[in-house]
Amino acid sequence: MRGKALLETAEIIFRGEERRKISFTAIRGLEAKDGELRLKTDEGLVVLELGERAEKWREKIANPKSVVEKLGVKTGQPVAVFGKLDGEFLKKLKGQKSAVAAAAAAAAGKIVNGVGWIFLAAETREGLGEVKRIAAKMKGSAALWVVYPKGQKSITETDVIGAGRKAGLKDVKVVGFSSTHTALKFVIPVERR
Repeated sequence: MRGKALLETAEIIFRGEERRKISFTAIRGLEAKDGELRLKTDEGLVVLELGERAEKWREKIANPKSVVEKLGVKTGQPVAVFGKLDGEFLKKLKGQKSAVAAAAAAAAGKIVNGVGWIFLAAETREGLGEVKRIAAKMKGSAALWVVYPKGQKSITETDVIGAGRKAGLKDVKVVGFSSTHTALKFVIPVERR
């Protein structure tokens, strides 16, 4: 069967005569050989002809990056969190010994000097009101990640991008934060740093 395979964060999507999704958790065996990626699943063997990409895909499937790694947070970097984020994510940040700004400072709208990573949880459009206030306090190469629910009418990607741009920020990256949320990264444009 001919088609196109796409490597996503937690699954492979195949689009062709037949559409198929293969979750990484459904893969029981994995091998890259002679430009082919061989996947053993409960439904049987799936062989994808990927050429040079086969080994890279095997590595990404076998050793997926954590959310913290995908977002670019390095061990020990200071982080500020606004709003309620997933508890597992916060544990991973602390596990990497990232200095998470105190909740009281965040609630008071303070961004600790030297904070390079700012996370804002926005469940609705109203939650985006914080973007402008946070952007006004950002300095240098600081990054603001806005984490919002996927596929909701109460807040869309267009809403998030609009809030960032109105605050004078540039959207530069989008990452699947979880099965239910997406994270969009904003930075101060280079010419204004």
